[in-house]
Amino acid sequence: MLRRIRRKGVDLSNFSFAFLPGTARFPLQRTGTDPVPRLAEVRAADPVHRLQLPFDFPVHLVSDHALAREVLADHEGYSNDIRHLFGASDTVSADDVGGLGFTDPPLHTRLRRIVTPEFTRRRLLRLQPAIEEVVTRRLDALEAAGPGADLAREVSFPVPFTTICELLGLQYEDRDAFSRFGGQRFDATVGSAAFGAVSAQRQVLLEAIVRQRKDPGAGLIGEIIRNEGDTITDVDLAGLADGIFTGGYETTAGMISLGVIVLLRDPAHAELVRSGTPEQVDRVVEELLRYLSVVQVAFPRFAKRDTDLGGHRVRAGDAVLVSLSGANRDPASAGADPDGFDPFRIPTSGHLAFGHGAHRCIGAELARMELRTVLPALLRRFPHLALAVPQEELAFRRMSFVYGVGELPVTW
Repeated sequence: MLRRIRRKGVDLSNFSFAFLPGTARFPLQRTGTDPVPRLAEVRAADPVHRLQLPFDFPVHLVSDHALAREVLADHEGYSNDIRHLFGASDTVSADDVGGLGFTDPPLHTRLRRIVTPEFTRRRLLRLQPAIEEVVTRRLDALEAAGPGADLAREVSFPVPFTTICELLGLQYEDRDAFSRFGGQRFDATVGSAAFGAVSAQRQVLLEAIVRQRKDPGAGLIGEIIRNEGDTITDVDLAGLADGIFTGGYETTAGMISLGVIVLLRDPAHAELVRSGTPEQVDRVVEELLRYLSVVQVAFPRFAKRDTDLGGHRVRAGDAVLVSLSGANRDPASAGADPDGFDPFRIPTSGHLAFGHGAHRCIGAELARMELRTVLPALLRRFPHLALAVPQEELAFRRMSFVYGVGELPVTW
């Protein structure tokens, strides 16, 4: 692989991040719920850090909160288009990696404008009864499974998965296909198989869109088809739906499971969610989002021109990787004890768990709604909820762009 990269350049369709040396893996690694100590060391000493790769491809890691916001907000100086790093392969091509996250203006602006009205807090409130109903059903399923049941399988995954399927208007056969891909597309250890999952998932969406072109459904896909008609292509609509879908369930599923782990460490924190006011629950959720930062790095940016970033030289074409987990634990923003979980924390500026700028996660309010609903309901239904195994025995993802835990056995 190293010889091929040196000869032909980086081709992500045939690349395995597991191939990288330890000096370049640390932004995607953790110890339990915490980033590895190396990330804090780099932020303090070198907040714009050139990752040490065994080949000549410049990647600069930004872990300082202020500089992270600067990069994420600057769509004039940086591009999100990653397609130049994909060659032809049997598993994935450049056509498979579109969508909002990898698209620049003006296409990004047009696509985002189509869906933004559906994700305002006011419009999303209509989903609250459906979310509550899904949560109740999944807590029933957890109770029926009995102590020792897997919370990730019974609650964390199906709550956001069902919600986003309902929002998009995906049929049940589509949902079965999607559930097979899960976290594979975010797993940096499986190489091209992750991109293969991306390609396969996009294909399922394309087939659903083709069907709905003939008979638009009641969900968001059908609504876009009715409103936009042929002005939006199947490929662009599939990319749009793919970004909403993957950003709308895998990240929230990770937050639910990891959030439960954190809350169960301190009975006072669990009690605050169980019986606190809506305002107190909101503060807990925001601190969980900052503390956990399940999306570990933002979509990569590519410098459009030579620039100075925090006194660090970045040349045109260089990749800039923003560490959201690192920036969210910057003491300059988070305040004292940034590595601790404090639901009463008053940060100097907002967290970056959903990103920042034009590419900020469009589903942020939906994720908040789901967390504010499921966590209190879970802790009220099971007031003696506890992990069924020590945290050290849990199977956390080893190296993943979206962090999480494979199984979460609980008792009560």
